[in-house]
Amino acid sequence: MYTPTAIKPPMPERIELFIDGRPATVDAGVSVAAAIALAGAMVTRRSVGGAPRAPVCGMGICQECRVTIDGRAHRLACQTPCTPGMRIVTASVRGAA
Repeated sequence: MYTPTAIKPPMPERIELFIDGRPATVDAGVSVAAAIALAGAMVTRRSVGGAPRAPVCGMGICQECRVTIDGRAHRLACQTPCTPGMRIVTASVRGAA
C-alpha cells in the first residue's frame, strides 16, 4: 500500500553579515532592509535635523533606507540583496553613517 509522505522544501542557505559591527545570520537572497529589520535595528539613517528614519516604500523611491555597505555610502537597503561577509552601517546611533 502506498503511503504519501510530506515533501519538505529545502532549507534556504544561511549567510553571515555584519550590521553596525554586530554579526547577523539571514537567509540568502533577503534584502539588506529585511536583514536590518530582522536584527532589530529599524533606523537606517537620520534626517538633516537628526530624526531617525526607516524604510517606507520598499522599492527604492523614498530613499529612506540609505545605508553604507562595504564602505560605499547611500546604498538603498531595500534594493540590495545580502551577500556573505557584507558590512552594513546604519545611522542607528546618532552620528553614525
